[in-house]
Amino acid sequence: MAEDQVSRREFVKMAGAAIGGLAIGAVGGYSLMPAKTTEVEVPVEVEVPAEVPEHPWTYTKIDPDAAAARAYEAYFVAGCSYAVFEGVIGELREQVGYPFTAIPTQMSVFGKGGIMGWGATCGTLTGAGMAINLVSAGATINEVMGWYTETPFPIYMPDAPVKAEGELPTSVANSPLCHASVTNWSNATGYAENDPERAERCGRLCADVAKKVAELLNAEADGTFTAAWATPDSVIECGACHGADGPVNNVFAKMDCDSCHIDPHN
Repeated sequence: MAEDQVSRREFVKMAGAAIGGLAIGAVGGYSLMPAKTTEVEVPVEVEVPAEVPEHPWTYTKIDPDAAAARAYEAYFVAGCSYAVFEGVIGELREQVGYPFTAIPTQMSVFGKGGIMGWGATCGTLTGAGMAINLVSAGATINEVMGWYTETPFPIYMPDAPVKAEGELPTSVANSPLCHASVTNWSNATGYAENDPERAERCGRLCADVAKKVAELLNAEADGTFTAAWATPDSVIECGACHGADGPVNNVFAKMDCDSCHIDPHN
């Protein structure tokens, strides 16, 4: 039995090292990922538990501001999805220890730029969903998604900005998609996608989302969480025809229909 546990531990260590190498190596090859400019210690070796805790894991409240600062720095190491996941899980790793020491946060790197640059779901939401799902239920994820689509970003102001000083102009994504979020911000501000200000914007956005996740999970732990996001009117109106109870019944979504369909039938 002891030999099996040792070999299992060594396997996970090697796997973690491989994932970490892939994560850092991928940074330079993707335009929505700025070059590595801030050194952040990324854990590679993980603790192998004798028994995996039953899901969901027990959550202990963390400092939202600490999660935000950690996420901001982590963005410049391995992108948006990793940043939010590391922002939350990293704080739990330090404050709680096991079982969060058993999570290689590099596993979230794939979500950067809407999943490896595809511009799909914003990586901040992928990282947020992974973190929340580990300790909570879907209602909190739903709240983060809705909040993201309606909030002017960025909000966070770092103590030591990496790419651009001072406050940055904001925009509302009106969508959970990376493509829409970045493009709407560029259109509203005049900055190009590859400008340093855009990278700074996304780093600060990571901090905003990590902080929100911590706040919501803390509220849930206190028993004070209440959902604030409401289904957009366009979803209700379009769903009357295109939703599950409508005569056409060909749409399954919660995101604002108007964010893509300026003409409802195009």
